[in-house]
Amino acid sequence: MTRIRVAVVFHSGFGHTARQAAAVCAGAAEVPGTAAFLVRVEEAPQRWDDLAAADAIVFGAPTYMGSASAAWKAFAEATSVPVLRRYAWRDKVAAGFTNSGAKAGDKLATLVELTLFAAQHGMHWVNLDLPPANNSSAGSDAEPNRLGFWLGAAAQSNVDEGPETAPPASDLETARHLGRRVARVALQLARGRAA
Repeated sequence: MTRIRVAVVFHSGFGHTARQAAAVCAGAAEVPGTAAFLVRVEEAPQRWDDLAAADAIVFGAPTYMGSASAAWKAFAEATSVPVLRRYAWRDKVAAGFTNSGAKAGDKLATLVELTLFAAQHGMHWVNLDLPPANNSSAGSDAEPNRLGFWLGAAAQSNVDEGPETAPPASDLETARHLGRRVARVALQLARGRAA
């Protein structure tokens, strides 16, 4: 049986994006043959070897002021010498997720930023592949992809709620969906290479 590893690398300023990261990781782990693990951006420099051994890396950052957080950007810049110069992540599967206080919150800008980062590393980007919900009179905020993003998983956390209650269950299910999708695509690629 083919086995793969999925890493979820993320920054979380207040704990909301950490909940989203845990949901992505849990979704990936649901796929048979997949081992998934979390890596906070602060610990990434000590885990370059773990990330190099992963078949897929899912990147996550909160959206602050229409962009990924400063801690995420520091991680991205830190990859330039130990990872990018060796093209160590080339042909790995990549995907991304983000969270902000507003429903739109310019999250698309962060997802594009994560996509470009993955492209610079020669990675294969996997989109959400989940139709938007809550876009008709029969829709509901309780459905996955309630915010209607295509490029990655988006979540919204009310600014007056802690990570114990935000983001909502539908956004966490969207993140789990992304984790499962990434694991399935990575398994397909691994099986194709083995064949």
